[in-house]
Parts: sequence; structure tokens; C-alpha cells
Amino acid sequence: MTDKGFYITTPIYYVNDVPHIGHAYTTVAADVLSRHHRLRGRDTYFLTGTDEHGQKIQRAAMERGLTAQELADRTVVNFQDLWKVLGIEYDDFIRTTEERHERVVQHIFSKLLAQGDIYKGSYEGWYCVPCETYVPESQMGEGRTCPDCKRKLEKMTEESYFFRLSKYADPLLEFYEAHPEAVQPRGRYNEIVSFIRGGLMDQSISRTTISWGVPVPENPRHVVYVWFDALINYLSALGYPDEGGLWERYWPAVHHLVGKDIIRFHSVIWPAMVMALGLNPPVMVFAHGWWTVEGEKMSKSKGNVVDPFDMARRYGADAFRYFLLREVPFGLDGDFSEQALVQRINSDLANDLGNLLHRTLQMVNQFCDGEVPASKALHPEDEALCREAEEAVEAVDRALESFAFDEALKVLWGLVARGNKYIDETMPWRLGKEGDRDRLGTVLGTLAQTLRIVALLVTPFMPSTGQRMWQQLGLRGAPDKITSPAWGGYPAGTLVHKGEVLFPRIDLDLWQKERQARAEEDKNPKDPGDHEAEVTIDDFRKIELRVALVTAVEPVPKADKLYKMSLDLGYEKREIVSGIREFYPPEDLVGKRIVVICNLKPAKLRGVMSCGMLLAAERFDGKNLALLTVDRDMELGARIH
Repeated sequence: MTDKGFYITTPIYYVNDVPHIGHAYTTVAADVLSRHHRLRGRDTYFLTGTDEHGQKIQRAAMERGLTAQELADRTVVNFQDLWKVLGIEYDDFIRTTEERHERVVQHIFSKLLAQGDIYKGSYEGWYCVPCETYVPESQMGEGRTCPDCKRKLEKMTEESYFFRLSKYADPLLEFYEAHPEAVQPRGRYNEIVSFIRGGLMDQSISRTTISWGVPVPENPRHVVYVWFDALINYLSALGYPDEGGLWERYWPAVHHLVGKDIIRFHSVIWPAMVMALGLNPPVMVFAHGWWTVEGEKMSKSKGNVVDPFDMARRYGADAFRYFLLREVPFGLDGDFSEQALVQRINSDLANDLGNLLHRTLQMVNQFCDGEVPASKALHPEDEALCREAEEAVEAVDRALESFAFDEALKVLWGLVARGNKYIDETMPWRLGKEGDRDRLGTVLGTLAQTLRIVALLVTPFMPSTGQRMWQQLGLRGAPDKITSPAWGGYPAGTLVHKGEVLFPRIDLDLWQKERQARAEEDKNPKDPGDHEAEVTIDDFRKIELRVALVTAVEPVPKADKLYKMSLDLGYEKREIVSGIREFYPPEDLVGKRIVVICNLKPAKLRGVMSCGMLLAAERFDGKNLALLTVDRDMELGARIH
């Protein structure tokens, strides 16, 4: 650990992806590290964000009748919402479409061009649009397909700027030989060193065939290639190259957490780029493995993609976070099983952790009127638990220094198990019945001290659980603000506040039946009902549907669900009143091209005349809806048939 700030990042996720377990895994791990180091009083900065440029976004936006920026603005919320659900507390969320980022990309491009590390040439090769990368013929799949995503490659020839990656092969090898810990786990280090020794080719870093990207300042026909652009976010988020920027404080100790599929970008291209800038390479790049689902590769076609939103809603964000980091050593591939998650909840969270807290507080209430007594003379078993708690603090710290999340949790749960065994050995219920108040006070006080340390150690992994434990123990403040997990921090005389159990046990038989019912429903979707009588084509033609642009939105006074919306139909302007206020903020509506019924008889709603009706799809449970829009750039007032 350096005396400078500790900088931890995830990769910036592709904005048009649907967030999945892999995204959650990386970001939860980074959040745990960030929280842990802060609890140890270390100056820590945590960055995540989204990658929003490139041909994929441009094509996807055109197919939907949107600009690339509009599509990025709509989809970025998928990640921002997931991080809220999972309790992720980042210091900064950067989008590569932000001006602060584009300015730094252009600065770095110009700097490297001026010093000869970037030059102009031409490139011809086979390109994978979804992966935003050229694929050498030696690595192509059968039928000229991408080795990663298996899609067809496209032959491309274009003028391009190149980064002199080959120039940095020897400096990279020297750095990695001097710092073998800079790529983890060890197998990834060996892979990177072997790759560099095999020879490095200069990298194409600009495109002329697309326009959605950061323009090259010296030649605006070119936009900066998405990977060169995206990697720079780690510096642009810290205000590089401004004097006094956060980069001067945090860059010396940068740690990247990434999936193993992008290890070469982060451990070859990126460190060469920062070397060219005269900066130190990342202190560590840790590449974790991939998740399968019950033994099979995740696939949309198989319908087995794990939805982290669904897991958090069904089992709680803390239980999901715990499972991800406890189930498999960080760095290895893992297998996700919903049944294994449920078993962890019942055994580790309900039986072990929840039981320790519940039993302790119940006895404090029963024998001491809810007030934790002062400890008297310590017996050997009390001192042994104290030593184990103090050792656990150090062992968890050591484990997380090496990114061994599962080992840290094993140590912590060893302390939990020792606390439960301590209860069985000391039998405080018997001490209470026999009236041995001094010994009872010492035992319950020792348990309270242990639980305080457990709450502090568990908080980075399960922040809501740590907070609930803290409150039930009657402690002031919050566990994520305490930087000293030393023994003795629990004040005697504290009143506990026993609440609901931390993790109710899940009835496995009932769970299995519900799971089977969900599977059957997925195979045979339930008819939502609410069908209308058949209509003829003549009936349908009576409804005038047209494309309208939302130009302004304002709440209707004294109506919680209503908006007054100003529309432009091209040939006229009008206002409608709609009950979508709980589903969309005004800024998400302005600028949308929506579908409107134009010949609906006007009606006055809360004193506002509404001339028409928008169309929206509503979920079966009524908890969300989506506006009907057009997927191409249609002119205003276009008739919908």
C-alpha cells in the first residue's frame, strides 16, 4: 500500500448491453474493496461508468430512429439503476460522451501525435462490429467469424492513425519482470508476458467509416477508435492533465478490476499508452473469471442469463453480493446456481450470522432488560474469542490486500462460527437461571464486542446487513464510518434494539414449487386477459394515429399522476393530459417522438383541455409502462396504419 490515495476502477461498461451477472460481479468486488479501504482510514477513490461511442451504438440508434446520443442517454440508466439496487457507492460515474472526457482524449491524442507515438497510415483487415475490433486471419473462426462473439466479420480498408505499441514491448517486459504482481492472478500474468514476448504490432486507433466518436483534432474526418478512447476514462475522470487534479493524488496507486476477456487491452495497450504519457502503469490489473449458469454458458437463446435486478429483488441485494464473492475464488471461473444461492442464505446467513445476533440479543433482553452489562474477570474462553476476533480483523485485511474475497469471508464466518460455539460452551441461559450475574455479564459483553467487530467486517460485503446489525446492537452512528474495528469499542450499558431476523430461512420445498411454477410460466406465458371484442378494418381506420414530438412537459397542479404535455404534429401543435408522471421525469419525455390518437374527443382533466391521447404498454402488474415510439426517424404528423 502506498502513502498516496488508493484508486480502484471497474471497466466502463458498454452502454447498450443489458446488465448481467458479470457486470454485477466486477462492480460489487470493486465496491467491497473501496468500502474496506475507507474503513481502514485509507484515502480511496472508486470509479465506474459507461463506454458510449462506436459503430455498434451508431447502428443500433439508426435502427431505432434515434440519434446515438439519445440511445446512450436512454440506456445508461440501466447501469445506474442497477448500482443503486446493489448498494454500489462509487465516487464517480463517467460517460465517454461527456465533454470532460472528450477533451482529455483529444489532448492525449495530440500529445502522442506530436511526440511521434501516433502516426498516420492505412489499415486493411477483417473487422468485428459487435466487438469493435479487427481480427487477424490466424484467429478467425470458421467461415470468417469472430472468435469471441461468433458473428460474421466485415472486410474493411481505411486510412487510420496508429499507436506505436511495438515501441513499448521492451519497456512493458521490463516493467512486468520488475513487478510480477501487476497482473493477477498469476496465470493472467504469464499470458500477458508471453503475448508481449511474441511481438507487438502497432494498433489502429482511428476510424473514418463512422462518425460517432471523439473527433481527431488534427483531422476531423477521423474519430478516435473506441478502445483507445474508452481506456482514457481512467485519467479523464481524475482531471488529467490539469495541475492539482485528482490524478496527481490517486494515479500512483491505480488498481483495475476487469473480466479476463479484456485483460490484453488493460495490461498491454493501456500501460503502453500511459508510459508514452510519462506516467506509471497501473499498480495492478486483476482479471476475474467468467460465470456459467448451472454448468452451461450464459446465452440469451438458452434463456439462462442471470438478471441481477431479479436476483436482488427476489433474495435481497446483500445476499446476492455475498454469494458472488463467497462462492468462487476471485480470478477463477464460477458457476451460478440459484439453488446454491438459497442454500447459502439458509446456512451462512440465516443459521450462522443471523442466529448469532438473534441468540445474543434475545438473552440480553431476557436476562438484562435489554442492557448489555459490563464485563468482569475474563475467563480463558473469553480471551480466546477476543484473540480470534482481533486476528480476524488482520486476516480479512490481508485477504483483501490480495483480492481474495472468498478467503476474507471464510475468515469472517470462522469468527461467526466461533461466536456460536462460544454460546454453546458458556451456556449464558444457564448462568441467567442460576443467578451468576458477573459471569453472565462477561459472556454477554464478550458476545456484544464480537458482534460489533463482525458488523464492521461484514459491512463492505453487505452494507445493509451491517447497518441493521449496528442498529440492533444499539450502537450510534453507522458502521461504514468507523475506522477502528478494535476490540473493546462496544460501550457497556448500551440498550439493544432487537428487530426482525436478518435473514429468514427459505422453505426449500415451497421455493422449489415456486421455481417450477415460474419455469412453467416462462414456457407457457399466462394470458393477461382484458381482451376486447373483435373489430373490423373499418373500425380501426376510424382511429387516427400519428407521430408527435413532445416539446414541453409540466405537472398538472394538485394531480400527482398527471402531466400536461405540449406536442408538435408538424401541421399543428396541441396539448394532451396523460397519467404517466410516476413513470417518467419530464426531461426523459421532452424530445421523444411518440404515437398519439389525434381524433379522440377533447376532454377537460383537472381544468386542462386534453386534445388526444398517447399510447403506452403497461406491465401486467401495473408497476411500469413504456411509451409507444417509432423506430425510425419519421416526419412529424406521419400517419400510422
